[in-house]
Amino acid sequence: MSIARRSLLTGSTAAVAAGALGTAGSAEAAGPARPGPEPLLARTPGRLGVPGVTGLHLQFGADPATEMTVSWISPCSVRRPQVRLGTHDGGTGSVVDAETRTYRDGLSREEVYVHHARLTGLRPDTTYLYSAGHDGTAPETGAFTTAPRGRTAFTFTSFGDQGAPNLRRAVTWPAGGAPSPSGRFPLYTSSQAGSPAAADIVAAVERVGPLFNLVNGDLCYASAAGLFGQDRVATWADWFIGNSRSTRLRPWMSCVGNGENEKGNGPLGLTGYQTYFTLPGPTGTDPETRGLWYAFTVGAVRFIGLANDDVAIQDTGDTYVRGYSGGAQRQWLERELKAARGNAGIDWIVVFMHHPMISSSRSGSGSDVGIRTAWGPLFDTYGVDLVLCGHEHYYERSLPVRGALPNEARTPVPVSTRTDVADTAKGTVHMIIGGGGNFATTQDDLFQEPKGRVVVDLAKETEGRHRKAIFVTEDAPWRAVQDRVHTHGFAAFDVDPGDHRTGRTRIHVTYYTFDGPYGDLTPVDTFTLERPRSDARH
Repeated sequence: MSIARRSLLTGSTAAVAAGALGTAGSAEAAGPARPGPEPLLARTPGRLGVPGVTGLHLQFGADPATEMTVSWISPCSVRRPQVRLGTHDGGTGSVVDAETRTYRDGLSREEVYVHHARLTGLRPDTTYLYSAGHDGTAPETGAFTTAPRGRTAFTFTSFGDQGAPNLRRAVTWPAGGAPSPSGRFPLYTSSQAGSPAAADIVAAVERVGPLFNLVNGDLCYASAAGLFGQDRVATWADWFIGNSRSTRLRPWMSCVGNGENEKGNGPLGLTGYQTYFTLPGPTGTDPETRGLWYAFTVGAVRFIGLANDDVAIQDTGDTYVRGYSGGAQRQWLERELKAARGNAGIDWIVVFMHHPMISSSRSGSGSDVGIRTAWGPLFDTYGVDLVLCGHEHYYERSLPVRGALPNEARTPVPVSTRTDVADTAKGTVHMIIGGGGNFATTQDDLFQEPKGRVVVDLAKETEGRHRKAIFVTEDAPWRAVQDRVHTHGFAAFDVDPGDHRTGRTRIHVTYYTFDGPYGDLTPVDTFTLERPRSDARH
């Protein structure tokens, strides 16, 4: 039995809410659904050789108030994958069959099966209990709360660049760690990217208990695992198993980063990523780009996930894929932004993507003029409030910016110098939240003065597997706050809808660092975003 297969057969997290599910009530609708057995969790004795339920995770559907997808993975085909669903109210429950999608990894040739049960017709702002399973194994249980309708307070969290702790074997390196190819960082795990913080951040997020979490690309670095001769499938399994104590309770909505680009896995290297997740992408999308950009609404906030490798100049993935959408993503984004800003029910537009438009990193990838040129004018025209990124492995945020200088770097222009409050009706705030667990943290490698580096082109010569980037150094009047001390962290966003009388709405932001397996939290940066409610002008 391979290491990857063994990890999938044995790796499952402790079940939650099992007792409550024994008397769970009916979901108002979950389709396609049929009456379930009594009790709701009629456990099936395991059969030798049947894999357990592994890596249970949730994703919002197109309407987060009424739709949720429950997903899990297995190393082989299983019979009758399904989800049983109920509420606290009592009743019979519902049964929803799961769709199974597969891919075969281009390096190991292992086939992975991912089961997705789409739950529809749910009630807004309602907590549901569920179990997921298939014939011959005990189900795994979880719970989730659907999104609220309309202007309602809620909390979400965000980070990028997590990595996967090795759940299959202990790795002991010499004192000081073994050097990475770049010579700077120690290697901790099979994925060559995870650290103990990649596990601790899960407990830290659970301390906040958000409605959902945004993951801004570079999830588990399976591509790096392949580079170092490790099993990419096993690295994905490590990531899902380690995160399942949170992802079974709340959606982790992701965007794709360069770390998800895996050589040999489809024309864009993204077949694995697209198989593991069912994201509410636009209808009519080409199968090759399914789920790579999408949008959803929670309360009065429109969230938009983008795929920056389509427009970024820098060469950082397993394969160079710039321009793969042929402009389709930009056209879709403009339609989304125009519709959101014209909707009286939407106050906020939040974009999450991987590569940043602002960065003070001295030796990392920095900012990218390709992204600034492609997205920046749209963010300005339609008044995007907040942009969340990863890619650089530290924390930084900008002042609100609007427009760009007519220089080679297209430097964003700040509209205010306040760092405690930002009026996002006047400018967009950008945040880098790239300390999600990756070992290669760079908080100690930032420009002390307000400077930044911007990728403006690629050289003909290569550096390792990639073409070298050509940078220009810019003054950074946009810079607001850096964290030069803490290696890892995430941000929590408390949405305050305000009221029609005052006509203002706010998001209170706290960036936390965390420590230890219990996710002890320490606030590092706090500030407030505010803007007029859109119903005040209609």
